[in-house]
Amino acid sequence: MTKPVDTDLLIADVRALEPGEGVVAAWVRISGGKIAELGSRDTMPSDCPRRIDGAGRLLTPGLIDIHTHGIEQYVYEPDPEQIVAASRRLGRYGTTCVLPTLCAMLAPERIGELASLAAALSQSDGASMPGFHLEGPFLALPGAGVRTMAGDLGFLEELWAAAGGKIAAMSISPEVPNILPVIERLRKLGVVPLITHTRATVEQTQAAIDAGARHATHFYDVFPLPEETDPGVRPAGAVEAVLADPRCSADVVADGVHVHPTAIRAVAAAKGFRNLILATDSNIGAGLPPGVYDSPLGKVKTGSAARLHRPGLPGDGCLAGSTLTMDRGMANLFDWLDWPEEQIWAVGSGNAARLLGLTAKGTLRVGADADLVLWKQTAAGPRAVCTWVAGRCVFDSNEE
Repeated sequence: MTKPVDTDLLIADVRALEPGEGVVAAWVRISGGKIAELGSRDTMPSDCPRRIDGAGRLLTPGLIDIHTHGIEQYVYEPDPEQIVAASRRLGRYGTTCVLPTLCAMLAPERIGELASLAAALSQSDGASMPGFHLEGPFLALPGAGVRTMAGDLGFLEELWAAAGGKIAAMSISPEVPNILPVIERLRKLGVVPLITHTRATVEQTQAAIDAGARHATHFYDVFPLPEETDPGVRPAGAVEAVLADPRCSADVVADGVHVHPTAIRAVAAAKGFRNLILATDSNIGAGLPPGVYDSPLGKVKTGSAARLHRPGLPGDGCLAGSTLTMDRGMANLFDWLDWPEEQIWAVGSGNAARLLGLTAKGTLRVGADADLVLWKQTAAGPRAVCTWVAGRCVFDSNEE
């Protein structure tokens, strides 16, 4: 069961790290779900009713996943109960905030189901869920469960109303007809447009960027190379347009399957640490042993990635998301990128908060949400010891 908010808690003897900056404090005080104070070892308060000894471990803001379809045995569509249950499992992976990602139900005949899912977001008592990420439907290229259709402002308004305005991000493709008015409307609604599932030209991509689509999700994945029309001349397309534009950021699925580590190093070199974000694109089975699991897409076989399991049928073996968890993705980035730790932690937390406009998350400043993770270092990478969301302990490894 989730514990109540700690009204006054001191987390002492830690290396409290501000993403992008470095270690900034030796203790953090939580009050009323917020960070109330932090300071050096010689200024530690003595009047706090509750105290946790961090044993010199690292304390960071919680990880934020902007593209995830499920965790363990839970998926975010179409069952509201699974959203609530999933929120309670994410803390063990150091994840304190997610955008549940929907795709299969973004059809005119199914949008009535969005209302019950949207209500579940506020009922979640684990990781916070500020809104949905809709992977579609205004996409050019299909994928496992992903729909394709032209931009439609009327249908966009229907989606917005059905979800009660709880849409934080929407994936779009720059080459879809009538997409520029959709991008402009998303920006006015406060929804972040994400470029993906695209074979767009440089010009189409630049037009989308100019309209306000300035982030690419599961970058490189479903971004096929344009056709080579002049032998010996490498064509340029959406990937190159995103890499070249300093206004654009990108997230990557760092599981070693979706994106080769060298490609991740390339986008890291082009974008720098402030414009790179870790996402999982996780599906059912993430965090669990390899197996075959039931999902809204049908059976999914997991291992190094999640793939459709349709022996003898079309689509068998097609990628259907990942089995990555955010802590595992962070471990891979530490292995693959030669960056200071504070920059890699920004890739997992602060950068996503900034993209989404979540000013109280992804930071250790006073007044920020007390979404915190105390980590231990293992041979497999960082693992959560304790996780708090808005001052509530949602995971304690000592109680597992």
